[in-house]
Amino acid sequence: MKINTTTLAKNFIKENLKEGDIAIDATMGRGNDTLFLREIVGDNGFVYAFDIQEEALEATKNRLIENNLYNNVELILDGHQNIDKYINKQIDCAVFNFGYLPRGNHNISTKANTSIIAIEKCLKILKVKGVISLCVYQGGDTGFEEKDAILDFVKNLDYNKYTVIVSEFFNRPNYPPIHIKIIKEI
Repeated sequence: MKINTTTLAKNFIKENLKEGDIAIDATMGRGNDTLFLREIVGDNGFVYAFDIQEEALEATKNRLIENNLYNNVELILDGHQNIDKYINKQIDCAVFNFGYLPRGNHNISTKANTSIIAIEKCLKILKVKGVISLCVYQGGDTGFEEKDAILDFVKNLDYNKYTVIVSEFFNRPNYPPIHIKIIKEI
């Protein structure tokens, strides 16, 4: 099996998230990450999932129902920059897949300004030793602006508080996604 950004992200999450934890899927999409997080946190954990498109919410709801895991999940039809309106407790993990809804309207995508606000808000409620996984898609429809802004933001996080690891595939064509791992140290 060829390693890709999704594999890197899932391995990182599996290593750091456990039964009973609280997680955020900040970019719900078609529900793959929401389902993945829900499987890990189990019946004693909880997953909050955000998206601005009704199509994403419906696809995610159906995926969870098909897998008998539509409990201990809250699907929220709102932008991830509004996380603090819905969550007032500490979290163990947040997952972002920036860009647009797979097989959706490419004119609707995440934007640098709201994405950075969402990351900041997740960092504030992230527990010590909690993690954030960022899959940053670049080029094509989504451009480079969001990637550059996110990389600049995470590069300037206090290294005494956070460990930030950026993984890139240097020998792959067409601007492959970048995976960013953030671990809260203190």
